[in-house]
Amino acid sequence: MNGWLVVNNFINDSKFSELYSWFLDASRVNNINLILKRTGDLILLSGERPFDERPDFVLFWDKDIYLAQRLEHMGIKVFNTARAIEICDNKALTAIHLSNSNIRMPRTIIAPKTFEGIGYNNLNFIESAEEELKYPFIVKEVYGSFGRQVYLVENRQQAEETISKLGYKDFIMQELIKTSWGRDLRINVVGNHEVASMYRYSTKGDFRSNITLGGQMERYQPSKEQIDMAIKACKVVGLDFGGVDLLFGEADAPIVCEVNSNPHFKTTYDCTGINLAESIIEYIKRKCI
Repeated sequence: MNGWLVVNNFINDSKFSELYSWFLDASRVNNINLILKRTGDLILLSGERPFDERPDFVLFWDKDIYLAQRLEHMGIKVFNTARAIEICDNKALTAIHLSNSNIRMPRTIIAPKTFEGIGYNNLNFIESAEEELKYPFIVKEVYGSFGRQVYLVENRQQAEETISKLGYKDFIMQELIKTSWGRDLRINVVGNHEVASMYRYSTKGDFRSNITLGGQMERYQPSKEQIDMAIKACKVVGLDFGGVDLLFGEADAPIVCEVNSNPHFKTTYDCTGINLAESIIEYIKRKCI
């Protein structure tokens, strides 16, 4: 069996290349010839004939939706699908799909769209967030990773200043789940099964628990309710595998915060000793046989 591991053309960070090597190692163990391809290696003219050598599948470890769609249109199996990646990469789309499936999540308002050169020159829509969400609430850019594009606003001045700095970027406003301040749960799902989970918490008073922002982590055994919610969230957005971030509501009732199509599982491995690359490759092998 032959496959391609498609990765970003411009990211050369060692923490990403380590994951790529794990996928390659797991593929060799499963007698799969997996070749690493950067998105820049797969440039085609629109309408040009497909590649001379086609893989049996593509493990798409990037967010280049246009390329993923083109590969699918050539009849190649892509994991995860272009549509699933698109939904997860855009927090507004994630919110729409989850809310329409009766999955509990923070109350969310999608900001009206603006354009480059115009920006948010009318901030009256903040009044809706003030009324529905109350201060403090969360402002999130729809595209972002590792918690770096997430902001806490505690009053009207902070809200206006934060939104003005976004320029013309799309964003959402979300209810702050105070019972989950500085703590959350990452559940990694592969093929509708929970594979590895960890509890993340901040020791610096930050409302975010991301490890890249200084958060700590512990191996965690989620409840059936938490597992069921994570699996359902993956099903709703169409993921074969993904990382679901859950918040702790009242009485620790699970609330979906985000769903990740390309979870960076190095920290999961460091915490649990479980290599998700192995589970993902084994899953793809079963689906392609």
